[in-house]
Amino acid sequence: MNTTGTSLKKLVLKALFIALVTVSTMIIQIPVPMTEGYIHFGDSMIFLIAVFFGRRNGAIAGGIGSMFADIFSGYGHWAPFTFVIKGLMGFVVGYCSKYESKEQKFFSVGTILGVLAGFVVMVGGYLIGGTILKGSFAVALTSVPSNCMQGLMGVVLFFIVGKALDKIQITKYTL
Repeated sequence: MNTTGTSLKKLVLKALFIALVTVSTMIIQIPVPMTEGYIHFGDSMIFLIAVFFGRRNGAIAGGIGSMFADIFSGYGHWAPFTFVIKGLMGFVVGYCSKYESKEQKFFSVGTILGVLAGFVVMVGGYLIGGTILKGSFAVALTSVPSNCMQGLMGVVLFFIVGKALDKIQITKYTL
């Protein structure tokens, strides 16, 4: 058994997943001045990675990739919060969906609950992070609608792209 090749392949996939999250977060950004943040499509990539490739990959790609996007986009003050929030989001989505088993369908209760739980982690996490950064729960509360819109866009895009990836059985090409 070639453990070095297997380890290298896993490392390269993790790096690719991190890059995919970073780029999908940065490619289209709609700034939301009142929240000092932006709406993007990176959440859908985190959902896809977590569902198809597991909670560990979802957590690593979500946390590191989203943190890099914040740093590269000039939102470095959010980077530590984003690392924790998006990492936890990827872990929760992957844990709940447990798609890795061959018998489970893409549109399953676990996948739907996982994505919804990830959505709640993201909105709640940024509410807590905003409260810490801004020093006011009331001010941080104003970010909830835009975070919900971002999360909803991520969920919709996840199900559209995910259905296509499920149809071609994407995991058999990578793992």
